[in-house]
Amino acid sequence: MKVSVGQFAPTGSVAQNLETMAGLAAKAHAEGSDLLLFPEEAMLAVSKVDGSLADAVAGNWTKFVQQLSFIAAENQIAIVAGGYEDSGDARPYNTVAAVGADGKILGTYRKIHLYDAFSYQESNTITAGPVENVPVIEIGELKFGILTCYDLRFPEISRRLALAGADVLLVAAAWFKGEHKIDHWETLLKARAIENTVWVAAAGTSSSHTIGHSAILDPMGVPIEFLDDDEEGLVTVDVTARRIEEVREFLPVLANRRL
Repeated sequence: MKVSVGQFAPTGSVAQNLETMAGLAAKAHAEGSDLLLFPEEAMLAVSKVDGSLADAVAGNWTKFVQQLSFIAAENQIAIVAGGYEDSGDARPYNTVAAVGADGKILGTYRKIHLYDAFSYQESNTITAGPVENVPVIEIGELKFGILTCYDLRFPEISRRLALAGADVLLVAAAWFKGEHKIDHWETLLKARAIENTVWVAAAGTSSSHTIGHSAILDPMGVPIEFLDDDEEGLVTVDVTARRIEEVREFLPVLANRRL
């Protein structure tokens, strides 16, 4: 099946972001894509929000997912995208929603590992999701696991998804700029693909403080298609189960593990 990643710079307006996403979905549909992954913060960028994040999130998550469903059904393409979901207190969840090509909700993932690193404290504004909520979602003939940004630095979550049957890891991110940060991003994407012999599709926001650099890598960690810091862009790759089978024939790391 064909998988696309869409890269853009989210604003503080949910409506404006959805308009951009609809345009990228139309392009993905024209390329024959079956699934389109958008970045973390596709719904809205925290840094662009006027007032409190809780107020900006209130009522908008449901509307956002409804519009994702509409865009998906209109373009006959599954869509996976990140946003912010009301948690019942002042700190919302950082949530990724997956909807099918028919517009039906397939599942959600609430970010487990909050970005309390490099002098940033995501936990000040966001509620961490439960560690039990690590879903594998079936779309077409493949199974997909979801990671959000900082999750990429924790190999155990990717391994859990691979052992649960994920063929593809979908990484929705807003990876901050900084010294060595692009190198870390690219290295970790390759590592997660290689150590689990799975495809990795990663969508990053591209803004004044995030790197972009979306990519799709095969189970050997080879970047098949990628973007740089393009403000907006789309790449599409034919992702196959056969490539996973080929790699695992000569590199059976999952079968050989002892711990």
